[in-house]
Amino acid sequence: MVKRRIRVYGRLRPCRRPTVYSLDEDNGSSVLEFMVPHDAADGFINNKRESYKFKFQQIFDQGAKQEDIFENIAQPVAENVLAGYNGTIFAYGQTGSGKTFTVTGGAERYSDRGIIPRTLSYMFGEFQKDSSKVYTTHISYLEIYNECGYDLLDPRHEASKLEDLPKVTIMEDSDQHIHLRNLSLHQANNEEESLNLLFLGDTNRMIAETPMNQASTRSHCIFTIHVSSREPGSATIRRSKLHLVDLAGSERVTKTGVGGQLLTEAKYINLSLTYLEQVIIALAEKNRAHIPYRNSMMTSVLRDSLGGNCMTTMVATLSVDKKNQEESISTCRFAQRVALIKNEAILNEEIDPRLITLRLKKEIQELKDELAMVTGQTRTDKLSEEEKQKLVDLVTGFLEDTDAEASLEIGPDMRKIQHCFQLLKSLVKETQQCKPGVQMDNGVSSPDTNGDGDSNAETRLRELLQQRDNEINILVNMLKKEKKRVQDAVSQINSDNRMNVLPSSGQSIKESSASRESKSFSEVSSMSNTSTSGSELTFVCSRIAGEMSLGRQEAFEIFRRDHADNVTIEDNKHLLKQRYTEAKSLGEKVNQARNKINQLKGQLEQRRMQRAASGVASEAVNAHDPDHFEEELREKIEEEKKSYKMTFNRLKGLKTEIEHLEHLHQKAKVMIQKDFEAWWSEEAARLQARREQLSEAICQNSWNTTSVTPTLSQRGIHSSSSVETSGYTSADSFTHNNSRTLKTSPSHTSATPNFSSPIPLTGDGQTDADILAFVRARQNLMQKKGLRTK
Repeated sequence: MVKRRIRVYGRLRPCRRPTVYSLDEDNGSSVLEFMVPHDAADGFINNKRESYKFKFQQIFDQGAKQEDIFENIAQPVAENVLAGYNGTIFAYGQTGSGKTFTVTGGAERYSDRGIIPRTLSYMFGEFQKDSSKVYTTHISYLEIYNECGYDLLDPRHEASKLEDLPKVTIMEDSDQHIHLRNLSLHQANNEEESLNLLFLGDTNRMIAETPMNQASTRSHCIFTIHVSSREPGSATIRRSKLHLVDLAGSERVTKTGVGGQLLTEAKYINLSLTYLEQVIIALAEKNRAHIPYRNSMMTSVLRDSLGGNCMTTMVATLSVDKKNQEESISTCRFAQRVALIKNEAILNEEIDPRLITLRLKKEIQELKDELAMVTGQTRTDKLSEEEKQKLVDLVTGFLEDTDAEASLEIGPDMRKIQHCFQLLKSLVKETQQCKPGVQMDNGVSSPDTNGDGDSNAETRLRELLQQRDNEINILVNMLKKEKKRVQDAVSQINSDNRMNVLPSSGQSIKESSASRESKSFSEVSSMSNTSTSGSELTFVCSRIAGEMSLGRQEAFEIFRRDHADNVTIEDNKHLLKQRYTEAKSLGEKVNQARNKINQLKGQLEQRRMQRAASGVASEAVNAHDPDHFEEELREKIEEEKKSYKMTFNRLKGLKTEIEHLEHLHQKAKVMIQKDFEAWWSEEAARLQARREQLSEAICQNSWNTTSVTPTLSQRGIHSSSSVETSGYTSADSFTHNNSRTLKTSPSHTSATPNFSSPIPLTGDGQTDADILAFVRARQNLMQKKGLRTK
């Protein structure tokens, strides 16, 4: 690593009426001093400075030759580039101060050649002298016109208009390295080819006539020389680059008086140079955190040159004419700020991956050949089916052998060894899956004692299983109890039918209601005994927690089936299922497209490596020639990318649609639940009032029965004497006697309104309320559908 400040040189352009200036030497540096005498028109009191001093590395006076400029400024930078360091030389000054003449040179005489042609000649001369290394040179020529980049060396647009040239764009990677897209690199094998590229780029440059300069360059141009060198047989390669920059000249519009297109160009030039000065000021400050490189394209391209891995040199061109004195002083001030910047240049060495790959492939092939000579067999990368089957037999025999000292003989072949290990691993996994624990007497597997984790897991599973058994037992007992109550109700209805107390219509309704109750309870009982799904267990458990009766559940099912939104819910479910299927298909297509793109990229990289290897092995093959197969791969990759993007966008839209459908489906379910709860509350309030009336009627009936006790007692004694030998009194006979007593008392028949109703009662308040709610809800729902039995 080499740390050094940017070297600043000054060059004075010859002029007829120079301003008053002087050149001095100070400790190996050159000092330029401008004398500005006071003007009498400003008055007697004038505090303006009369002297301006600026220090440069070296100042070249008006009579300096192009050869002196190259030897003192460009040659040291070119030598560092040949050693593996990056270098930059840029010229800065006002328009017409001699920047293009210094960098490119004049076309009239051979001795007027500038820094670029002399540097090319010097570098190729050094290539021929140094036979210990192999050098490769590539050249690019970038023009920045009105903040747009153009490739001046594009072979398809030779000698065309500037607007037709391919535009160059800036791309930045994750490591903040700048890459220029559409900027072509051209290999130059000798000095003549490189000079032809320079002349081609100069022909396409934007040049216009201004009041300050008859051939003013209206753009910034960056001529870059890429050099790579390596020693024969070595995998270390050095890569360096040299930027030779010709900046457009700044100008004062008020002084030049330009307009139209020239005015637009002047605005862009002055703006980019202002951004350049902002970057220079920011780099000169020690504690500055942010450097505004991205403000302009020129500062982005020259990021490394201004404050990074580069040895940079600046040439300040000065026009010392009296009318340009202020601009010359401004240029010197800019140069002083540039001289404060310190860069850290690093030797750009790296290992060539292509050479390492070729060397390793060659070594692998040699080892395979030696192994084939020793064993007498030619090995492939994969085992054949016969070899795999033979290995399976060997492993099986080894495992079945009872000899403790038995060995597995498969030979010194890593492929076979790895395959045997895979077979053993698969056998161990199968054994673990087939033998999770030891069976106990109660049917529950005891936990494995291999670890605390397995023991804890087994304990939790056993507790969960015991909890589920308890819940199932509770549910079965409850269902049995409900079934018994229904049977008692049916028996009471049958007894009432034999007494012919109730109307025939009430009997039919009572029987149908009881049969529906019995059927529903039997269905629920069979469902709980035969089904073990998680949703049914969850429903039954929630019924226990919320005291939700079976009648209410059946009412909810009928209400949901007859609800107006049920058809919409079913349609949404069907549509949602279709969208899920379509999304699954699109996901598979996206994965296939991604895999195809990765496969094509792998083929493209493999093709590039093969061409690179061919270029290294044979000089006749040029790695930069167009490859039709590579172009086809690129076209296929672009097509697959388009297909992938289109399918992915469709999948993204489908995901939004699925989420919307799910939201609508859930919303409809919640609305049905709310409607049912409201309806059920209304019906429950109505049935509660009916229940109170029935309770009063039952109490009134009990009081009336007590008033006819003598007749009931006499008949009861006579009735009980006939069954005294059996040891108990039947409930049916008691009910029959009670009915006969009521029949003998016509005055009390109308006082039992509960027997005129089709509702059977059990005596349990909660059960009676559930039975009444169910019957009432069923009747209302049947009335809505128009199917109620009249």
